[in-house]
Amino acid sequence: MGIKVYPSPNGAQDDLFTSFINHMTDEIQVPEKFQKLVSEIEKMPVIELAELVKVLEAKFGVSAAAPVAVAAAVAGPVEEKTAFNVELKEVGANKIEVIKVVRDVTAKGLKESKDLVDAVAAGTTQLVKEGVKKEEAAEIEKKFATAGAKVEIK
Repeated sequence: MGIKVYPSPNGAQDDLFTSFINHMTDEIQVPEKFQKLVSEIEKMPVIELAELVKVLEAKFGVSAAAPVAVAAAVAGPVEEKTAFNVELKEVGANKIEVIKVVRDVTAKGLKESKDLVDAVAAGTTQLVKEGVKKEEAAEIEKKFATAGAKVEIK
């Protein structure tokens, strides 16, 4: 199995790349039914190979990229998130109770709390509390749920 290595712009061939490709192709056993196809592909320039990959991806709805799960496994364990943000999404029917909860949770004044709740009622999500622990975020969520509001913990 031969791999065609094109010279770099300065005229020299990349020996490390060539040896890597040769090493990789020596270990691959091509089934008899694919020998002709692989032989044709080996003769193609890199630009045409890239175009072929794009066509095959589009035609069959697949990706030549490595699966993300494999990349994540190589990266190591993911650290658990320790700080959360609580965002007020919907006020609900009991606006006054929601204002009271905002005041309680944020220690804001009446006007600031009312303005925040009014903004959410108008359709704009508002950050209520930032960088809290998971337990505190859950408590805040319960308080808002009791008042009839919906929050999102991020």
